[in-house]
Amino acid sequence: MERGGGGWRVSRGMLPLLALHAFNEYHRLPWKPPVTAALLATNTLIYLRPAFLDSLVPSIHEVWFNPHLILKYKDLKRFFLSPFYHASESHLFYNMMSLLWKGIQLETSMGSNEFAAMVVALLAMSQGITLLLAKSLVLFFDYERAYYSEYAVGFSGVLFAMKVVLNSRSEDYTNVHGLLVPARYAAWAELIIIQMFVPGVSFLGHLGGILAGILYLKLKGGYSGSDPLTTIIRGATGVLSWPLRFARYLFRRPRIYGRGTVGGSDTRRTAPIIWRCPACTFDNSGWLSICEMCGTSRSGNDLSSDQLSRHSNIPLEELRHRRIERFG
Repeated sequence: MERGGGGWRVSRGMLPLLALHAFNEYHRLPWKPPVTAALLATNTLIYLRPAFLDSLVPSIHEVWFNPHLILKYKDLKRFFLSPFYHASESHLFYNMMSLLWKGIQLETSMGSNEFAAMVVALLAMSQGITLLLAKSLVLFFDYERAYYSEYAVGFSGVLFAMKVVLNSRSEDYTNVHGLLVPARYAAWAELIIIQMFVPGVSFLGHLGGILAGILYLKLKGGYSGSDPLTTIIRGATGVLSWPLRFARYLFRRPRIYGRGTVGGSDTRRTAPIIWRCPACTFDNSGWLSICEMCGTSRSGNDLSSDQLSRHSNIPLEELRHRRIERFG
């Protein structure tokens, strides 16, 4: 998050570079993470404020995260919308570059539904913890001016929480602004370094994000199965995708059912094959189940003359004569 105090202007020098980098990243991926793309687009569109959104989206002055105004006026708009606003183009660029890298890794490993649920949970928890920290400083330390009345916007609180989740099980080391630290402590190192060298950042906002990531991991570890928020998002996704599935059903290519085939031969109505009698080696038509010459069945069982006469409709005397003539 970045603290604010004055007006802001839109300069679009770095946004083409952000768009090019995002395009290259998504182009090389076999599966394109949709939630990460939606978050990138939402933050960028809110910053650019095109004409069709100008009347729909509140201005940045209406959504600054200010603990005093949120608690005094119960202003939930500031609570939920302030992460999607940015004070400058560089602020947006660095946050979105970080979101692109973290979002692709997390969404690819978790799946879109669980990743979306995690982002919602981390946003609510980071904002809530930041609000709680600011209020606690007033109540217990009478430290009001610096944090309780500050104005802040930006997605970095959620990004710090995502960094905690991403590095929670890593045993590697990572470079944080030139300092080599264990990956699981990278968020803490970045919190201190940014606070020391980058003016105008919200210490409580970043700290709230780190604590939100830790809390999320604790809650996730103590809950077996799919969490309720993921289940809700999965159900909402299914409902929203129903019209698309229905349209596919309506316009799918029809299947032709029946005894015949289209564009090919009917393989079920083939000419009968010739089979050789296992007893007398006479070649019989495939329509016959017993040998025309000796009366042996196709499976190799020898039928009596009476049975053979009934099966073949050949007079008994003629059949006996054929057998004698064949084997005599």
